Amino acid sequence: MAKTNLQFKTNYAVSSKIEPFYKGGNVQVSKDENYIFCTCGSHVNVLEISTGKIVHSVEHDDQEDITSFALSCDDELLVTASRALLLKQWDWRQAQCTRSWKAIHTVPVASMTFDSTSTLLATGGCDGTIKLWDVVKQYCTHNLKGSSGVVHLVQFHPDINRLQLFSSSLDCGIRLWDLRSSQCVCVLQSHYSAVTSLTFSSNGATMVSSGRDKICTVWDLKTRKAKRTVPVYEAVEGVVLLPENKDFSQIGVKSKDLHFITAGSKGVLRVWEASTARCVYTQTLPSSTLSSASEDEEEKDGDPRSLTYLLHLPTSSRLATVTAEHNIMLYQLLDLTTQQQFVGYNDEVLDVKFLGKGDSHIVVATNSCQLKVFELLTNSCQILYGHTDTVLSLDVFKKGSLFASCAKDRSVRVWHMDSDSGHVRCVAQGSSHANAVGSITCSRMKASFIVSGSQDCTVKVWDLPADLSATGTGIHQLTAHTTEKAHDKDVNSVAVSPNDKLLASGSQDRTAKLWSLAGKGNLGLLGVFRGHRRGVWAVCFSPVDQVLATSSADGTTKLWSLQDFSCLKTFEGHDASVLKIIFVSRGTQLLTSGSDGLVKLWTIKTNECVKTLDAHQDKVWGLHASHKDDKMVTGSADSNITVWMDVTEEELAEEQAKQEDQILKQQELSNLLHEKKYLKALGLAISLDQPHTVLSVIKAIRQGEDSHELLEKTLLKLRVDQKESLLRYCVVWNTNARNCLDAQAVLQVLLTHLPPEELLQYQGARTHLEGLIPYTERHMQRIGRLLQASMFLNYMWQKMRVAGAPSSMGHDEEMDTTPLEQTTPFFMIDKEKGKGSSEERLGDGGDDSDSGQDEDPHSPVEKEDEEEDNEVSVTKKASTSDGRVENGESTRTNGNHQSECEESSEEEDIEQDDKDQIKTAKCLPVSSAPQTYAS
Repeated sequence: MAKTNLQFKTNYAVSSKIEPFYKGGNVQVSKDENYIFCTCGSHVNVLEISTGKIVHSVEHDDQEDITSFALSCDDELLVTASRALLLKQWDWRQAQCTRSWKAIHTVPVASMTFDSTSTLLATGGCDGTIKLWDVVKQYCTHNLKGSSGVVHLVQFHPDINRLQLFSSSLDCGIRLWDLRSSQCVCVLQSHYSAVTSLTFSSNGATMVSSGRDKICTVWDLKTRKAKRTVPVYEAVEGVVLLPENKDFSQIGVKSKDLHFITAGSKGVLRVWEASTARCVYTQTLPSSTLSSASEDEEEKDGDPRSLTYLLHLPTSSRLATVTAEHNIMLYQLLDLTTQQQFVGYNDEVLDVKFLGKGDSHIVVATNSCQLKVFELLTNSCQILYGHTDTVLSLDVFKKGSLFASCAKDRSVRVWHMDSDSGHVRCVAQGSSHANAVGSITCSRMKASFIVSGSQDCTVKVWDLPADLSATGTGIHQLTAHTTEKAHDKDVNSVAVSPNDKLLASGSQDRTAKLWSLAGKGNLGLLGVFRGHRRGVWAVCFSPVDQVLATSSADGTTKLWSLQDFSCLKTFEGHDASVLKIIFVSRGTQLLTSGSDGLVKLWTIKTNECVKTLDAHQDKVWGLHASHKDDKMVTGSADSNITVWMDVTEEELAEEQAKQEDQILKQQELSNLLHEKKYLKALGLAISLDQPHTVLSVIKAIRQGEDSHELLEKTLLKLRVDQKESLLRYCVVWNTNARNCLDAQAVLQVLLTHLPPEELLQYQGARTHLEGLIPYTERHMQRIGRLLQASMFLNYMWQKMRVAGAPSSMGHDEEMDTTPLEQTTPFFMIDKEKGKGSSEERLGDGGDDSDSGQDEDPHSPVEKEDEEEDNEVSVTKKASTSDGRVENGESTRTNGNHQSECEESSEEEDIEQDDKDQIKTAKCLPVSSAPQTYAS
């Protein structure tokens, strides 16, 4: 029995992943043209062009989205801006932040750029201001005001001796700033919509601007006037001037006049002659099947091919474009032919299959009309055009060079991959379904037919020509030789048996059916499989037995006999719909994927789940095994594609040993905390390199008696490398208001007892300390506002008296602070005393507008406080019923006053100027306070 188990698969390990690396925003190419920098949420990812892999990635600790970034012209400095209004300077090769500082902008930075010397950085904000920074001497050199609205474009003149900066904002003008005088010397007016890009001639005397108003303007920078307005009949997102003294005859350049290339909403590159305003060349789209009318319609609704960026790579004579679907394309400049393609974001992955010799490629259907073919070794991608609506399903023929696709456009297509070049082209298509085609399957023995299932409840069989690869560049038109109304509802899945004689179909009508393919002209119904309580998502034939597997939205997978159509086995384990099912291990095991994000491995004989893989965070629509059965690929609605390798027993044992070691260390850590052996517990937590675990130890230390002395004693006994890690963790903790007190407590010990010389020896110490400053200032501002509010409460308390007390009670008399009896249900405000006292104090200074409480209502700190208050009130994670407030502030519950807190507050007030307390009291008049308080 043990020998039999050895042939079964027991586990899969991740071999590689294709993950989103670009979700929109800025894109920049390094000067050496080896890397592409692009934003993805809170990351800036660095893509190596030669390998197509992400080699570096920088991320903001605060998890805030990056709004803009800029790479210096010498490729040394990377500066990022986030919604937290921080600018960070990075050593991007080491993924280390070398400096961070406040952006000064009151709202996020929308654009930024370096000058040609890599010393000046310009940032354009959503607040309508532009700020210039000397990144070497580290100070702000200019604050340029006058733009209206968001400054979405800033660019230095390439001749640094001119000290000129160009900018554009919502008023559609191009402002020219003289940096010597910090003045706007002129506004170039030509565009009536957003200006998207600027490009300069080699001598710096001519500039071309592009806009979404479908024009490009050629400017004479000496006279600062427009020389020529070129209508381009599309919203232009990027423009590049063609280099001089080069032969561009292949793209229509016949003269030495000024020529430029545009990229925009039509999704093609076009070459224009500036002197005649004439388009001399238009790039040809690959496999275009759209008519001109449909192109216009798509442009209006947002063509996925439309281009959003155009970048020039002068050293290698290439162009880089970015599409609306976040694909990055590289073209040869001489003939505008495609050289490389990278997919930044896949959206929802609907199906995925291995492809090519040795399963070297995968073909992916995403929530798009385009197909993507990835080479697994380099991650380079071919984007296949042909379908006009979302592609829903894929299947591959036995040899792996042919595959079929179907889509919502009611059509099916057959594609061929050249074994030598790897180039994929469409060789056949057919369309006769009345609704979206949701499933497709290929013949198993040889490439003789395909079968499609549609939402029109029919199944169609399409015959293929004998040799599709010999049809040349033309596309063969397919005709369905058999059409059968197979089900009462949508056909979700179809599958062909290994001998090409049987067909299975699964439907939303909760049934699966078996058909005979032997007859000519019609499908013969052999039987119906009934038993699922909800729609059938997938059907699959066993490669060795007379068995059919089905999976359903009822969360079950069933095995059926092909002889009597009875249910042989039922597998239950998924919490939701089972979307895909395949046989592995020569038909002895099953792989299933579900909408719960799990992939499960089942052994049929024992009817047990051998392994559950937490593969994805969303529905796993794609599941396919390689021809050698040594790996599988999954694709999910979370946009990720994962290739898995079958691992051996030894590899599995090693992985389990690591997991068990982690569990043992966690248990040991729990025991050490229980025994209050904090030094060992802290050392163990740091060795695990888990900041959250270390934080839990710090919190445990601070909860005990004499917490400060205990924390100080424990931290100072740590090794130097452990203190270094602790400092790094503090930077992360300090970004969260809930953990800032613990971070500050640790920092107080480290900064108090360690000499600066030792701290500066820590790796990245300067960066960590700079990262602490802005958030520490934010926490101090919050505490300051809390102190001011508590001082007013103290003032109000002094003006309140028990109902019925003599009105002649002096202002300085000490009030009775004992709890009220039930016979005294209210506190009353002495309005006369409050009024008199208020008049006396206001008589000296009147309305004091500099009391320190007036703050910008749009301040991000205020918004953060409001969000934190809302989070506490909604989630109820913070305890507010025990009358405790951090930082020693006093609170009251049901009118009870804590005299100790009052005495402490009075002692602190002695150290302050009396005028500060008066100003704080004046911020809210006594007359606006409620006159009664419930007991």
